[in-house]
Amino acid sequence: MAPGNPGRLIRSLAALALLAAAVLPTALEAAGPAPFTVIGPATGGVTDRAVPPHGPGGAVGARVRRLGAAPTVDIRRTGEPGNRITLVLLGDGYTAAQQDLFRQQADQAWRSLMEIEPFRSYQGYFNIRRVEVVSPVAGIAEGQGKGHKPVTPLGMHFWCEGTARLLCADEVATARYAGAGEGPQYLIALANSTEYGGAGGTGVTTLAGGSPDAGRIIQHEIGHTVGDLGDEYDTAPHDADYPNLSTQGADVMRRDHLKWWRWLGAQSPDGGGLVGAYRSANGIYRPTPDSVMRTLGGTYNLPSREAIIEEIYRRVNPLDGVSPNPGDVGGRPRLTVRPLPLSGGRQLSVVWRVDGREVRPQASDGTWFDPAALPLLPGQRVTVSATVRDTTDWVRDEDFRNQRMTRTVNWVLTG
Repeated sequence: MAPGNPGRLIRSLAALALLAAAVLPTALEAAGPAPFTVIGPATGGVTDRAVPPHGPGGAVGARVRRLGAAPTVDIRRTGEPGNRITLVLLGDGYTAAQQDLFRQQADQAWRSLMEIEPFRSYQGYFNIRRVEVVSPVAGIAEGQGKGHKPVTPLGMHFWCEGTARLLCADEVATARYAGAGEGPQYLIALANSTEYGGAGGTGVTTLAGGSPDAGRIIQHEIGHTVGDLGDEYDTAPHDADYPNLSTQGADVMRRDHLKWWRWLGAQSPDGGGLVGAYRSANGIYRPTPDSVMRTLGGTYNLPSREAIIEEIYRRVNPLDGVSPNPGDVGGRPRLTVRPLPLSGGRQLSVVWRVDGREVRPQASDGTWFDPAALPLLPGQRVTVSATVRDTTDWVRDEDFRNQRMTRTVNWVLTG
């Protein structure tokens, strides 16, 4: 659904108040965060300054670019923004003297998001940017009624659409402060508040930055935004547009290949038993009895993980680049591909072929092939190809994998 649709906003977000607080998920796996690039001084008339390391996890490079009155700080960069999703963190209700507080809470937010799968494994697909919006007043509009109108730059306020814990932002103002960016991005607005609340599923994901549950709130709300997930709702309208809501039970889904039919009977990691069709009070079915979309501190069930990964791949290419350029190649240079990096023990698969026959690359990680040893006769032409593929078992839609999660490049060499 397009951002800013108020009807979908109510259906997607109002039940946040019903979620129970639970134990915060464990820290990042021993593999640690994905590689990031320390960004050095920029040129071309852009005002930059160094930002010292801050927050948990060691040194983080940063660059500041002046966009109006709000410095923009690239705090984590895993690759070129044209083939990464940038999470843009903005603060509202933080005065000039409270910017350190915003920085701490922004760090907590994105790090908490990277603690939960599938974001943990795919954190190398994300860049992190912080926009330091200075507010003339501390805090945001928290009460209900005419006396509590938003006066902060992003217009954040509780009681959105009449729901106490639904936290909204002025999407136009937030987008203006965030800037267009060089690639796909998600906007995340933190309110200077200790109240419990947030929102997701529209153009701006929100959370109360000072809430004790802030880390768990962002894990939940980003599920609405990235995966368009809706399985928390027992009393929502009869709206099965979401990938993990259905008007049909398991037998019909399996027979007609609907919704999450590929996952039926699988053991889900969310502690809810087997993936099935669990009927809610309103008659709509969901994949599991419980998940992070129903209880804060939980995990995403398998259909939800798949929905998130597929949405990520609608925005990024599994192949970062190649060398030399595909096509006819003079001589026999080393052929190289750069798959996007995953965190943990698994990486994207790379398969090399010569005239369609699979060959073993010389690189242990499969990222390059040296054709110098190919026994080519004078004038003989061969095609060397490399196929980069995400083989995760968190996706069972093989058509999608072939279309979005797989890329093949070809070089033609002449003897």
